[in-house]
Amino acid sequence: MPVLVASDLDRTLIYSAAALALTMPDARAPRLLCVEVHESRPLSYLTETAGQLLTDLGDAAVFVPTTTRTRKQYQRINLPGPAPAYAICANGGHLLVDGVTDPDWHAGVLARLADECAPLAEVRAHLEATADPLWVRKHRVAEDLFAYLVVERELLPEEWVKELGAWAENRGWTVSLQGRKVYAVPKPLTKSAAVREVARRTGAELTLGAGDSLLDADLLLAVDRGWRPGHGELAETEWTAPGVTALPERGVAAGERILREFLRSVRGGPSA
Repeated sequence: MPVLVASDLDRTLIYSAAALALTMPDARAPRLLCVEVHESRPLSYLTETAGQLLTDLGDAAVFVPTTTRTRKQYQRINLPGPAPAYAICANGGHLLVDGVTDPDWHAGVLARLADECAPLAEVRAHLEATADPLWVRKHRVAEDLFAYLVVERELLPEEWVKELGAWAENRGWTVSLQGRKVYAVPKPLTKSAAVREVARRTGAELTLGAGDSLLDADLLLAVDRGWRPGHGELAETEWTAPGVTALPERGVAAGERILREFLRSVRGGPSA
């Protein structure tokens, strides 16, 4: 039976220049491979070694990129290795099969959102009313499914984020702070539901996963074996669960380590 590997992308496998965490001496820094260009500028990287590991993983398992990115944002990424047959975008709102949205899956997601949580318009209105233009750079809506703000992180009041989280909780939504973005996402919109569907379709009996943010917690709980890096929301809150390994590596080195752990598990070796 195939092994399914579902991994978050940003700050888990791929990293912006600001998130690389190259703390070693310059002469010992790893060679980097650019995997995303946006508006003619390089945007996301992994190490060259990680690129080879990802290629090997794509040959050995069903690799499923599992991201909160929109489809358009995901399609900017050019990962090494075989093109994934499945990808999960918009935090589970879109299941791509050979690069094309599965319409039945998306329709089912919309039905669950309508039944189980407050509408997006209510959340957007609350964000517009309470977020201070002093620290908000952009208001964004992703795929008509969830909302996020691009903020000046050093000016963002922690108390506002906590208050937003409490307000959203009562309406069936969750809040996540990732770098310079504050996400408001409906609770029924999950990566884990889409991963379970891919596992069903592929007949995978072993599922592996990795992620760094609170939006990845449900993914890590759903897989048989998971990893989180030494940075991100999950690390900051010391979140853990049975079957989840907290790695010490931070930044792009963590992405390389996660891919090594995936490959070791796919090949049946002991986890480090």
